[in-house]
Amino acid sequence: MQNEFSILVKELKEHILYLKELGVENFDVDLPETDDSKFKVQSLKPAIRQEKLARFVPADFDMAEALTVKPTNPSADSNQPRTSILEGTKLSRLPSLPKRNSTIASLLNNQLEKPSRGNGMTVKITEELPSLFGDIAQTLPDSTETIEEIRLDIGNCTRCPLCESRTKIVHSEGNREANLMFVGEAPGANEDAEGRPFVGRAGQLLNKIIESIGMKREDVFIGNVNRCRPPQNRQPTPLEAATCKPFLLREIAVIRPKVIVVLGNTATQNLLATKVGITKLRGEFQDYFGVKVMPTFHPAYLLRDPSKKRETWEDMKKVRDFLNQA
Repeated sequence: MQNEFSILVKELKEHILYLKELGVENFDVDLPETDDSKFKVQSLKPAIRQEKLARFVPADFDMAEALTVKPTNPSADSNQPRTSILEGTKLSRLPSLPKRNSTIASLLNNQLEKPSRGNGMTVKITEELPSLFGDIAQTLPDSTETIEEIRLDIGNCTRCPLCESRTKIVHSEGNREANLMFVGEAPGANEDAEGRPFVGRAGQLLNKIIESIGMKREDVFIGNVNRCRPPQNRQPTPLEAATCKPFLLREIAVIRPKVIVVLGNTATQNLLATKVGITKLRGEFQDYFGVKVMPTFHPAYLLRDPSKKRETWEDMKKVRDFLNQA
């Protein structure tokens, strides 16, 4: 019985804290004395903000009666003391508020689920907070540059270590009024030799992909996150990608395409600034400052695994349909 009463007192203290969160700032509660405990809760602030309390408490709520604890019947069963205190304080009449953690969670977006280590439970990882002003659509910044000015700024670039092993800088190329843009990871051996993007076997396959949706290579704009070939076609390091990426973003602001097809995992993660893999993102439009972005497999990957061509075709059909409706 003593243990049960201690639990009830603990719950009552939690309810008192709950009332204080609602705006009750002045109250006294004396609980009946028992053999093992005596509790007294006193006010810390001198007044009640009635206008704040009225937002949450019913109009007929009697505060004096609510804060009077009715004695329990010792002869009742073990569940009776809990019911008596709750009924006596009338706390059950207050509208329920979400728990603090739930409220915070409801404000977060872009939540990803992954298993935690060891216990098999699921945890939510939040990447971004929403705008305080609601869903405000971000758009590409206005640009007064030209592609030539961007290339002139790049110059004979020595900003990262890739300059030491490259043959040529591989600039973006294509229709500068294109509605569709393709972005890859970095040049390969053929591209490094010719100074043009996607001219090897992967480039030939990309041409077929473009033609499959009723367009030609001359209709689109093509580039890479990095303009210099990494040695042995390795993946660019985060520093190398971060050094070269701003020039691509400036080109996007100049071209202002309606859709960007980003090719492969590395290019997708760099452009969208995400750690989510291509297999989870592909097939669904993403957003880059108001521009639709379709992640799909890199043509070089399709050469190694032709079974993925069907999925790439499905992705490209969505791009085609969107451009036809735009």
